[in-house]
Amino acid sequence: MNAPDDLSMKNDDVLKIELAVFRSEHRDLDDAIDALTERGIADPLTLQRLKKRKLRLKDKIARIEDRLTPDIIA
Repeated sequence: MNAPDDLSMKNDDVLKIELAVFRSEHRDLDDAIDALTERGIADPLTLQRLKKRKLRLKDKIARIEDRLTPDIIA
């Protein structure tokens, strides 16, 4: 998905959909990394790229969750 990173221009419904897509993609990457590691068929560069992509997704997920979670003043 080629969505802009500016979360302020998106409504909550769009963010919830993107969050679900990003979580799914994150799980898929995790499964792919595990499968390649178990089989020992992936080169280190491929694994590194997949892990970096997974980390970028994790960061996007965290930003969206922060935006969707209301601030609670104690």
